[in-house]
Amino acid sequence: MPDLTITVESAKVVSYAAAPTIAFQLRIINSSPDEVIDSVVLRAQLQLEVTRRQYSPEEEAELRDLFGAPDRWAQTLRAMLWTHASVIVPPFAGETLVDLTVPCTFDFNVAATKYFHGLKTGEIPVAFLFSGSVFFRDENGGMRVVPVSWEKEAKFKLPVSTWHGLMDSYYPNVAWLTLRRDVFDKLHRYKIDNGIPTWEQAIESMLAATKDEALA
Repeated sequence: MPDLTITVESAKVVSYAAAPTIAFQLRIINSSPDEVIDSVVLRAQLQLEVTRRQYSPEEEAELRDLFGAPDRWAQTLRAMLWTHASVIVPPFAGETLVDLTVPCTFDFNVAATKYFHGLKTGEIPVAFLFSGSVFFRDENGGMRVVPVSWEKEAKFKLPVSTWHGLMDSYYPNVAWLTLRRDVFDKLHRYKIDNGIPTWEQAIESMLAATKDEALA
């Protein structure tokens, strides 16, 4: 009967993918090294263990939008769901390596993006909670299926630089900001009425006007 141990070996940026993607290399070891596994349908829930790291004053300021004032973090900091991912593991005996690819977004309406962007250095503690199905053959050659135990999990410390490098690779010197349609229409009209050529200049003009009003 297969009994799999799964660890996360490394993480790397996937170049030229359709969307920003990180590949986590998984090492899968079966407790019976001579047993042939036909395949594994492996699913993973990735959680950010935000309470398992320290934060600099600069990071605390950046994360106020997500967690509130730092003096409330004892109540507001909780493990966060990042995403779900899956991979089909090909046949192997003993152990194998496989990449679990995780698409990432730069949408600042997503809590995980706010969290990643607010971190400057260090590592991000990530918990991988596994589930799925293992396909193998019994001693008579018959196909059998057993579930991956919900107790199977792995820990990994993702370097903050990996995420920033990923976004710099796909969106150099660019950030995403989504707006409600009516707010976009107002900004669009402001841009047209003032003959402003770019969106950046339109926002900078509005910020400058707001600053001048505050100083008046």
